[in-house]
Amino acid sequence: MSSGHLRLIAARIINEVTEGRSLSDCLDSALRTITDARDRAFVQAVCYGVCRYYTRLDVILSHLLTKPMKAKDSDVHALLLVGLYQLMAMRIPEYAAVTETVNATDKLKKSWARGLTNAVLRGYLRQRETIEQEVQDDAEARYAHPEWWINAIKKAWPDHWQEILEANNAHPPFSLRVNQQHLARDKYMETLRLLNHKAHSIPETHSGIILETPVSTAELPGFSAGDVSVQDGAAQLAAELLDLEAKQYVLDACAAPGGKLTHLLEIEPGLSAVTAVEKDKLRMVAIKENLARLKLSAKCICHDAGDVENWWDGQLFDRILLDAPCSASGVVRRHPDIKLLRQPEDIRRLAGEQAYLLDSLWPLLKPGGLFLYVTCSIFPEENVHVLKRFFASHSDAQEEQLKVSWGLPVEIGRQILPGMHHMDGFYYALLRKAEVSRQPAA
Repeated sequence: MSSGHLRLIAARIINEVTEGRSLSDCLDSALRTITDARDRAFVQAVCYGVCRYYTRLDVILSHLLTKPMKAKDSDVHALLLVGLYQLMAMRIPEYAAVTETVNATDKLKKSWARGLTNAVLRGYLRQRETIEQEVQDDAEARYAHPEWWINAIKKAWPDHWQEILEANNAHPPFSLRVNQQHLARDKYMETLRLLNHKAHSIPETHSGIILETPVSTAELPGFSAGDVSVQDGAAQLAAELLDLEAKQYVLDACAAPGGKLTHLLEIEPGLSAVTAVEKDKLRMVAIKENLARLKLSAKCICHDAGDVENWWDGQLFDRILLDAPCSASGVVRRHPDIKLLRQPEDIRRLAGEQAYLLDSLWPLLKPGGLFLYVTCSIFPEENVHVLKRFFASHSDAQEEQLKVSWGLPVEIGRQILPGMHHMDGFYYALLRKAEVSRQPAA
């Protein structure tokens, strides 16, 4: 496949993302058409890079254009960003980046695009230092986030906002979870060492490892046998907080893709039953694939977890894990397209959905049982604020203090910020249902 065609594929993917599709969905379908592994890696690197630095690239482009692009030419706009990203951040000879990006315009059937692309990219090379200096005064360019996102983080975390923005633009670590039903973490790390893979443990977890150089799962020793799974360290904390014991009944609501589900099954193989609920049919496939690889079993139900009366069999649960749908503002470094897809109004909508799920699932918990509320969000509107409203209307709910050293203590629960402990941003709050309901104060 020609280099120009690869750049055009990347531009089309970026264009689709700006229209509202997720990067992973766009990439999955596009990469199936590319046979060469190096070509696939190139397209993926370009797409992730452009999404990560989209607002910065867009501001730079505005300095190079005499007038804004028309909406009907969004494909050319995306290709220009692809070209600029290569020159700004990739180890590609400048002449190759310019020539092949210009050649990609031939398939757009817009004859004028060739001259514009050539002029913009060569203009950037001539004016690079001046333009880079000028855009430093633009917050969207400097921090590579939409302005509303920058302001929201400043408001939520006035003492940490710059570190959060920087962490969001960093490449995430390649984190693993060792299946300790198969072998100890130290034993697996020794196996990695013998294969010349540099790794270190994640001390806040019992099973976590960071591999210094990412590899495909096919190259991970014991992956197909279920010895190890790919999972961020912060996500590994969920199962460890549930205080699992044999004979318990456990619910994992909103269970896809199954990382936390399989982890709790690994931690306590003596559980009486585990129910996994997920409303997305495609994501349910991922749950079943993870269970099969690890040779674990759970009762899988494809349904809206909050629509309790249409899936629940009446058996109360000792433990409930709710990994609630959220803005995903804590995992931007893994999914940089989130910065393009999320809108300010989404936060309030998602907070409503989180409250709905909490209210719906709480009656399914046994008295004395534990309910773990989790999001991969850093916005208090989805975390502490949701829990405060919940406690105000549920007299039988009480916070179970998290006796841990990781993260930051907040009004309710604990918050891990992106990059903290080499982890993604996650929020955790543990709730216990009173054995006897307390009467509200008069």
